[in-house]
Formats: sequence, structure tokens, C-alpha cells
Amino acid sequence: MVEDNQIEAKSSPFAIRKGEIKVFDGKDGYVSMNQIVHKINIGHINDLHFKILEIVNEFEFITSRQLCQILTWKGIDYKSQDKLNNKLEQLVKSKILTRYYFTSEEGKGIYRIYSLEKMGKYLLTSKEIECKWQPTDNTKPVAMIKKRLSGNQTILAYLRKVKAFDEYIVKPAITAKTLGKTFKASGGSVKLTKNNKSIIFVFEVVRREEDWEKKLVEKVRLYQDFYANFVPGDSGFSAMPQLIFICEDEKHMAECFKTIVTNQIEIPQIKLYFSTDLRQNNETLAKTLVEFKLDETTNKYKMEDIELKLLD
Repeated sequence: MVEDNQIEAKSSPFAIRKGEIKVFDGKDGYVSMNQIVHKINIGHINDLHFKILEIVNEFEFITSRQLCQILTWKGIDYKSQDKLNNKLEQLVKSKILTRYYFTSEEGKGIYRIYSLEKMGKYLLTSKEIECKWQPTDNTKPVAMIKKRLSGNQTILAYLRKVKAFDEYIVKPAITAKTLGKTFKASGGSVKLTKNNKSIIFVFEVVRREEDWEKKLVEKVRLYQDFYANFVPGDSGFSAMPQLIFICEDEKHMAECFKTIVTNQIEIPQIKLYFSTDLRQNNETLAKTLVEFKLDETTNKYKMEDIELKLLD
């Protein structure tokens, strides 16, 4: 598998492209549970298949590359990416998982996305593994899926590259008390611990989808409410978490910051940090965060890289 820092991409694979649609690449037709049970009994579906199912269930949408990375981190031997792809093909053919790809005016996407099918939920439930999947989950739009994939990549970058990494949550639920709404950080969260001191990073992924500025304003207002009323223990956070916006590219970071400032929805309790999908491919994450600082001589904001040694 090619290492992150060897990937020579000019744009993020998880960025929104013009005219992009999701294309079904799974299996049509009917597969009975009796057929699947038979495959389990004769060993054609084994423990590794179930480990894959658990990970797909946890992340909702995932690429085979991301699956490889998390299996490696968990110390689970899958032999090679080709052999893992064969396992995924078996699960798709048995309608335990389903598969999609994206296509746009720029052409067909280079990767496939995997998610659960009904049979997958039945198998996980039979092992008393919580599974909240429902058929409508697979109808989610392109932008929502790409946010999840970008969030996955960010979480995986932290767990693989940051020595202080402690734990992650794929979909942390956060409560805006005054507005009376519970919402989820689209990119997940990670907990970093060093010398018995911990900090939590919450990732909000922003994509250039239709009306993205309006959607960003609505989401930041929820975060505003959460931070303005925060006390230790709220939404499971022992201390105030640091919010980081994961954008499509360098220009998009400036566009997001401008949207926040022009709509006067800054969050005074914290600094606003930004990053991009491609920055997560760096060998170290120490210089992947950006802050916009006001230059008092020009009265204009300037983008500055922030170095955090905790992220080495």
C-alpha cells in the first residue's frame, strides 16, 4: 500500500466535483440467510469477515484503503490489500455489504465505498453487536458520504501518526442547550493524552456542496451555543474540546473563515483552527493546522500555519 506522504494528489479525492453522483456497484438479486449460514458453516465467511463488518458498521461508509489502515492499527492480519479486496467482494456478492463509486463530469472515481446491507445488520445483531443501520442510510447524498470519508481519513491520520493519540469517536453527539438540539460533529473526534493531560479535538468537515455557506453558518451557530454554555461533562467532554474545520483545499479554508467572520459567528471561547484533507497525508501532523490572525497594520486577516508539538 502506498504511504500517505507518497500520494501525489493535487486535489482531495473527497472534494465535491461538478455534477457528481453516487453509482451503485453492489449485487442485485436475492440472497437467503440460509445461503449465508452455509458459507459461515463451511468457513467461506470467517472471523476476518466479521471484523470487517464491525469496522464498516462503526464508520458507516469506508474505502478499502481506510479499512486496511484500521485493520493494521488493530493488529489484525489481512495478508494484503488484494486479499482484503477479495474478502470485500465475497461480502458484496453475499449482499452482506454493498458498494458504490462516484462519477462526475471529470470522470469515474478511483475508489469504491463500502457500507452495510440488511444481511450485514442481521449477522452483527446475531453476535450481540449494536447496529443502528437502516436501509435509508445508503440513500445519503454524495456530500454527506464524502464528509464521512474525510472524517475517517482525519481520525486515521491521528491514530497512526500522533504518539499522544488515546482514542477516537466516529460520530460524537453534541448538545446545543439553548437551541435544544443535539447534533453530530461530521468528522468525528480524537482524544490526545500526554503526561496524564488530555485534549480532545472535534473535527467538522466542510464540503463545497450546494448552499454550503448557509449550512456552515447553521452548524457553527450550534457550536456557538455549545461553547457558550459549556460546563465540564457536557456531551461527555471533561474539558472544552478544540474545534477544527477540515476543508477541501487551502483556498476553501479562507472561504470558510470568511463565511464565519462575515456572518459574525466567531466562537470567543476557543481559537478556530482549520486544516485540509491533503494536509492529513503529511508524514507528521505537527504543522497541519491553520489559524487566521488579524494583521493590525493592514487590518486584514492572514493565514498562518500553527505548529503543535503534541501532534508529532
